[in-house]
Amino acid sequence: MSGLDLDALEAIDVHVHVEADKHGHLSLPDEFMEASAKYFGADANRTPTIDDIAAHYRERRLAAVVFTVDIENATGHPAISNEEIADRAAEYPDVLIPFASIDPAKGRAGARAFRRLIEERGVRGIKFHPSLQGFAPNDRTAYPLLEVAAEHGVPALFHTGQTGIGAGMPGGGGIRLGLSNPMLLDDVAVDLPDLTIIMAHPSFPWQDEALAVATHKPNVYIDLSGWSPKYFPPQLVRYANGLLQDKVLFGSDYPVITPDRWRSDFDELEIKPHVRPKILKGNAVRALGLDGASKEKA
Repeated sequence: MSGLDLDALEAIDVHVHVEADKHGHLSLPDEFMEASAKYFGADANRTPTIDDIAAHYRERRLAAVVFTVDIENATGHPAISNEEIADRAAEYPDVLIPFASIDPAKGRAGARAFRRLIEERGVRGIKFHPSLQGFAPNDRTAYPLLEVAAEHGVPALFHTGQTGIGAGMPGGGGIRLGLSNPMLLDDVAVDLPDLTIIMAHPSFPWQDEALAVATHKPNVYIDLSGWSPKYFPPQLVRYANGLLQDKVLFGSDYPVITPDRWRSDFDELEIKPHVRPKILKGNAVRALGLDGASKEKA
């Protein structure tokens, strides 16, 4: 991965949202943005530009995986352009790592678009939010996209657990939490054993399921975004210190949670000294394929 000086980086944040494009178009419909801001106690106008994100992370000697979430089929809300995110991230290759997001409902056309994004614009992975996008990870809707990811050796990042999006809205905004049960990813890991899967967030209320899948399937990782580390379930901390010390990744969920807050709270967590650098950077280097080892099939 050209542009990243891994030795100079203190950490790699694998979970950073781009919530507005250069024209001010938001990644979520206004009512979802307002409800999530209320849920998280955050500013409804939490829309840093890609320039802002790059400056924020560069100042802290961090790299960031950046992406939007394409929920066009489920909501009718046009997605932020993957091309724009990739092209803008290419202006900051020392700090930004672009992921795509493509609604699985776009089928083979979506898969072709994803292939072009990887081959022509340097995209390094793909982000899914099953509850927002309205699909079950194991129903094969997303498999055309996942097959492209596996072929090119780039990871698929899946939201897992409850979501603040839609919280408090009538019917939760139509969002079905069960679609983000991490156990559904066990089938994906079986069907696509060459695909690197990252389960995003402590997976409330299914933390044990997430730990079971990550322990059993060698191609599955967990990112720790979306929660302050001081609220991590004790079993997650125990596994991060032991069986899963090579498969747990730093993620903030910026701009909802800042990397400063996350790292400050992580400093207070009882994590073994030799495990900390793995969680902050080493495991991400491997999961994202940043160590120069190509996973692509011949």
